[in-house]
Amino acid sequence: MGSALFYCLLCVMGLFPALSFSQDDFVSSRATYYGSPDCYGTPSGACGFGEYGRTVYDGHVSGVSKLWRNGTGCGACYQVRCKNPELCADDGVNVVVTDYGEGDHTDFILSPRAYTRMAKSGDRAGQLFAYGVVDVDYRRVPCRYPGHKTIFKVHENSNYPNYLAIIILYQAGKNDILDMQIWQEDCKEWTSMRRAYGAVFDMANPPKGPVSLRLQVSGSAGYYTWVEAWNVIPSDWKAGVIYQSDIELK
Repeated sequence: MGSALFYCLLCVMGLFPALSFSQDDFVSSRATYYGSPDCYGTPSGACGFGEYGRTVYDGHVSGVSKLWRNGTGCGACYQVRCKNPELCADDGVNVVVTDYGEGDHTDFILSPRAYTRMAKSGDRAGQLFAYGVVDVDYRRVPCRYPGHKTIFKVHENSNYPNYLAIIILYQAGKNDILDMQIWQEDCKEWTSMRRAYGAVFDMANPPKGPVSLRLQVSGSAGYYTWVEAWNVIPSDWKAGVIYQSDIELK
């Protein structure tokens, strides 16, 4: 791990993004890290984000278990700070959930970049890595994506026109996506798609024509609302392509 760790320390310590804060109470837990050749996340995370899940938030990402919530936890952001006052920065790191993972009584399995970010400095980060597992406090915070609206990506496993799988990118705020529905023009009604796994929703034999979607969103205040995106995906959609919406979750 020596050379990879050295690379992480060089790349990460000077690139700390600004943290966002919430008024929620911190919860005590533990965190560890997983191996990565470039210290970023993994494109094969269980949320289904692909390459986005490797690099979002500059690679400050995490796998979770208790916070997974059958995939509803995908895309949520948390502030995680370790507790050793000699080694740990006060603000810790903000991470995005992109994967499922279980550790030694841990709630977070962080990318090496995120784990490094918890430390006060590069040499302290090396000591954190030596511990392997550290005590942390965490709380949910809003995800911030300046300049980005919500994006719908047609998953690579989709097969036009018989099978459509969709994943949501840039899920801002403290919002959970509880349901995704597709408009059936022939019968004038919304039909729920299946949560296939993680953050991926799918449907066999989807409606013909432009795809209109709506999301059931739950916010931090406990409210539920539907957000609609009409004709957000063209009728000749293609696997692996992303489609911009006008939705701005906050």
